Amino acid sequence: MEALPSAGFMVSSTGGVTRVEKYGCGAEFRRTSDDHYTMTILPTILLNGQFVRLWDAGYQKFLLTDDGRKFPARAEQLVNVRKFNEELRTALGIPTYYNEALGSTSLVSVYDRVKGRKGDNPDQTVGVKPVAGGH
Repeated sequence: MEALPSAGFMVSSTGGVTRVEKYGCGAEFRRTSDDHYTMTILPTILLNGQFVRLWDAGYQKFLLTDDGRKFPARAEQLVNVRKFNEELRTALGIPTYYNEALGSTSLVSVYDRVKGRKGDNPDQTVGVKPVAGGH
């Protein structure tokens, strides 16, 4: 962890939790009892300083907030999260697996749109709240 600032990462720690940020992305680590670290929040995009989940809806990727809002993921954000992930793993000496090296990996995927099947309303399936005004 001590080497990350020299690699351009912003590192902050509070009560055994270490947050690492760069390129508008972040990850979180917790110190274990044997003085090592466990990654508790995988590299993801930060939206207003908050971790979000990346959702692949089949036709577009979205950012899901903990309070149930969704925002379209921008290409720049997807490029940055990939770059952040690669640089963080390299700095920490963590291997990158084949499927992760191919592009963005999503925490949530919902593709089935057949009416009457679970997933026919993707927003409902992932817990997105309706936006005021019906949009």
